[in-house]
Amino acid sequence: MKKFLVIGNPIEHSLSPQLHNFWIKNNNLNATYTKKKLNDDDLEKLIHEMRENKFNGINVTVPFKKKIIPYLDELSNEAKETESVNTIYIKNNKIKGHNTDVSGFEHSIKDLNINMCNKKVLIIGAGGVVSSIIFALNNMGLRKIFVTNRTREKAEDLKKFFRNLIIVEWGDVPDFDMIINATSVGLNENDQLELNLSKIKNKFFYDVIYNPPKTNFLKNAEVLGNKIENGKKMFIYQAAAAFKIWHNIQPEINNEVLKVLDI
Repeated sequence: MKKFLVIGNPIEHSLSPQLHNFWIKNNNLNATYTKKKLNDDDLEKLIHEMRENKFNGINVTVPFKKKIIPYLDELSNEAKETESVNTIYIKNNKIKGHNTDVSGFEHSIKDLNINMCNKKVLIIGAGGVVSSIIFALNNMGLRKIFVTNRTREKAEDLKKFFRNLIIVEWGDVPDFDMIINATSVGLNENDQLELNLSKIKNKFFYDVIYNPPKTNFLKNAEVLGNKIENGKKMFIYQAAAAFKIWHNIQPEINNEVLKVLDI
């Protein structure tokens, strides 16, 4: 039996096992998918176990998308360009890291039929998934991409890879068409982003968090009449891309899949 898992810290909120095991069952595959909470010093051992064929594939979430890279043999172009890995697999006896978050985000936006060309986007956060979002947004022909982060240095680090970024001081809110919460603030019910967005109306608010389905960031935006979207579709599309890599099967994405992820 093949074994797959997702690693992270925290990991309790992850619905990856429900989704992947649903597709595994639907395609009559002899495989299992679980989730595991790790610490930084567990990563080397995990990849060693994969070399011993104890695991056939690994998904990576916060905070390990960059930290896992030194233990891998090769990176895909997307993983190199973003310095972020969320999918690991074995090819030609080498441990390879790939980034399916890029295509996951792109597909989630395309599903909404929103033309991002010449739009202005403000991204909150500078962590693991942000480089993937920037990479995808650049593919869509954005006019301006702003990034704000509580620790400015981390935002400035992103400019080494994406020179077109405009770094904004924490607390400042420039004019934007779309704002993206790419932090983990919102995983807990009482979490609040310490940004004043109370006068923002008729904009698009996107949260990469999908569990809970409505963070306070989205709830507050909706009350003000803004369009909102959580990260469920991005999550599904990035998972489907990983599933295709591991099993060489393109899983179906339909209403049944959305019901599996009802929270």
